[in-house]
Amino acid sequence: MDTTFNQNPITIYEKEQLEHINKWKNEEPSVLNQAYGAVLKPVSWVVEKVVPEMAIQGLLDGANEVGRYFADTKDLLRDGQVLKIQDLKYKDLELSDQLADDVHNWAIGLATTEGGVAGFFGLPGTLVDVPAIITFALRTIHKIGLCYGYDCKNEQDKKFVLGILAASGANSVEEKTAAILALKSIQNTIAKQTWKKMAGIATHQPFGREAAILAVKNLAKQLGINISKRKALQAIPFIGAFVGASSNGWYIKDVGWAARRAFQERWLIENEKIINI
Repeated sequence: MDTTFNQNPITIYEKEQLEHINKWKNEEPSVLNQAYGAVLKPVSWVVEKVVPEMAIQGLLDGANEVGRYFADTKDLLRDGQVLKIQDLKYKDLELSDQLADDVHNWAIGLATTEGGVAGFFGLPGTLVDVPAIITFALRTIHKIGLCYGYDCKNEQDKKFVLGILAASGANSVEEKTAAILALKSIQNTIAKQTWKKMAGIATHQPFGREAAILAVKNLAKQLGINISKRKALQAIPFIGAFVGASSNGWYIKDVGWAARRAFQERWLIENEKIINI
């Protein structure tokens, strides 16, 4: 357990969500990643060659900003009954969860459809599908962040988004633990900088250990392994459409839950319901 209660009273609903957050942190990466194993290793190797690590690294350099740009806010302002997105940061966690649930379900449906279409074309479709699903994953994280009042524009918030992507696509317990520790470090840094701004003190403090963990190069390598496993069967004719649809849907499901738990915890900390340790 890495949290404790703060001065503001925590509701029964918020306490339940805190339990879900801690449960998510302790869950092993999806068994789907482990199930492929040596059986699909030759096919995975082909996918890695078609979509190399360097290509993913280049994509990540711009996909984060593209994802944020396409995360619209009109529906959230309407359904959340707020004048600006930042109001959701201090309104009601249950309301934010409801907004995030709608965003999450819509994202899973769209990713499933896109994966099915791309999978129909087998290996060539992977060339289009991989950059599309990574960009869409980042868009989903940004959109879910908006549900909790966070418009991730600055460099610290962008690193936070990439940290969520790393946690959701971890290939091992060690990778997931490192990503979660990085998220915690980023949360602490953001909190410190917020207090410094409130005090009128300029800050240019660089990131420490989390910068190394969340380096784009390392994240690209991790994603390359993860996605090549998920896309391995998609390269096989006749079954590619089904596999493409299911793998994309499952991936965005993982991404969405990682985003929801990360932003829930950040919401609880910034509303002084819990203390980050």
